[in-house]
Amino acid sequence: MKIESVKENVSFRRAYHKGKSYVTPVLSVYWRKNGTKKMRLGITVSKKIGNSPCRNRLRRIIRAAAYSCRDILPQDCDIIIVARSAMKGLKSCDVERILTERFGRRH
Repeated sequence: MKIESVKENVSFRRAYHKGKSYVTPVLSVYWRKNGTKKMRLGITVSKKIGNSPCRNRLRRIIRAAAYSCRDILPQDCDIIIVARSAMKGLKSCDVERILTERFGRRH
């Protein structure tokens, strides 16, 4: 299954304010039903975390982890993942473990 991207600011804001959340020292995850059968993923990495190569690396790590966990993530939701500064030294398997801890319980 393919994961689409969340690109509109409105969708990000809707997930932040009206969605459910899960916060760890490494990342924050927000999700909200989007009214379609498709899963959409949005990734946010602040400039406070580092320069652009660092931010792009974190985005790639988050995207790889989300694709690995796509079977356990909610299918009809917008999922927004916000990287936090503690994520700098982690690999995608660490992020996968965090997502599995939260969303693996549903089954």
